[in-house]
Amino acid sequence: MTLEEIRALIQADLRSVDEVIRARLKSAVPLVDQVAEHIISGGGKRLRPLLVVLAARACGHPGTSHIEAAAFIEFIHTATLLHDDVVDASSLRRGRHTANEVFGNPASVLVGDFVYSRAFQMMAGLACQPVMEIMAEATNVIAEGEVLQLMNAHNPDTTEQRYLDVIYRKTAKLFEAGAEVAAVLAQAPPPARRALAAYGRHLGTAYQLVDDVLDYRSNPQERGKNLGDDLAEGKPTLPLIHALKSGNETQRAAIRRAIEQGGLEQLELVVAAIESTGGLDYTARLAREELERALSSLKALPDSSYKDGLAALARFAVEHTT
Repeated sequence: MTLEEIRALIQADLRSVDEVIRARLKSAVPLVDQVAEHIISGGGKRLRPLLVVLAARACGHPGTSHIEAAAFIEFIHTATLLHDDVVDASSLRRGRHTANEVFGNPASVLVGDFVYSRAFQMMAGLACQPVMEIMAEATNVIAEGEVLQLMNAHNPDTTEQRYLDVIYRKTAKLFEAGAEVAAVLAQAPPPARRALAAYGRHLGTAYQLVDDVLDYRSNPQERGKNLGDDLAEGKPTLPLIHALKSGNETQRAAIRRAIEQGGLEQLELVVAAIESTGGLDYTARLAREELERALSSLKALPDSSYKDGLAALARFAVEHTT
């Protein structure tokens, strides 16, 4: 099942999500509108809202509250991107200039705050305490993940477990929260709620592992990001951590220097070391293992086209890139 076929299962819902996103991002402050429009027009696959809608429908949700949930999950994601791009001094995302590149760092940070707070206004509007609790915890965990990643930057001694903790917090947690919120809104039984949370967690982990592979093995024009961005920022992702553990003395020295100093002067040497030590294949294998865990989690749900869509979404997030 292609991404277009997955979307076709819930086409009307996704149109409603887009309408809510546009309506809720409106502000009386012109600069907020300008930055928001820049974000919306930037496109993106919107995998997280897609997950929320599919999960709610897979649980038999008959209402429309999942539309608001899908939108506020995307808002939380958008706010983290606005802040991330400032922290990382990024200039390119999805093949376009980032908001901080166009409008400056102060505007990006402040509009990120606006998007965060608008998301919580939407959550409050649902008047569902479990949803508030899930999302309050999720945003707190995400913030901790950002700080942990900052602490790991330029540190070649970062362990695999520490790296995995960061990607759970920074990426997988929001997938997990979105899937669980969908189950709560659908009033699904506890086993289905736990299963969907696990599905989201494993899917999000796999998705980030694949992204870290693509940082060293992708076409910048197709991906919309520069090759080696993580290395330039001194981020010790799993391909680097594996190469540091498995490489020879010369390779380890080159990788340590690249992580400590940042920049892309060592990119060719580092990519060669990662390839020769199997760092990309190792990371891709872990991503496929997380995919299998995500698919296994879906066994707790009743059979439906929406459940099939969730399975296809997990495969799309991993297999089209590994």
